[in-house]
Amino acid sequence: MGQTRFHPKTGDVLRRDARMQTLSVGSLSREVEVPGWYPEGDGDSIHSGAELQALDQAYLELRAAYAARVKAVRKKLGLTQEEAGRIIGGGRRAFQKYERGTMQPSEAAVGLIEILDRHLEEVTTLRNIRR
Repeated sequence: MGQTRFHPKTGDVLRRDARMQTLSVGSLSREVEVPGWYPEGDGDSIHSGAELQALDQAYLELRAAYAARVKAVRKKLGLTQEEAGRIIGGGRRAFQKYERGTMQPSEAAVGLIEILDRHLEEVTTLRNIRR
């Protein structure tokens, strides 16, 4: 039998294991294997700071990748940050933060970014609606 211990609050038996966790930022996602102490079911697990470093690093990388994606889509559409903020939502300053990765766009803004990336012609429709 593998290593076991008890959860300090629930008393559940925890086993040493590594499980996949899915991280999502905007429209991007990544699976990361996270070692720790896990119960049989979906209860609380226990992790050390060192065990969570890979998860934290993956999240930072995903945030940076999505920030670059937002900027690339905006440029592909030929929009300034001000225009993108008006058409997609959030305003110019919000778009600056999206592109730096310091703030995540709302789910609605993510949806519009992804639709506009696939249907460039719809930027004209949004320009006319959001004057």
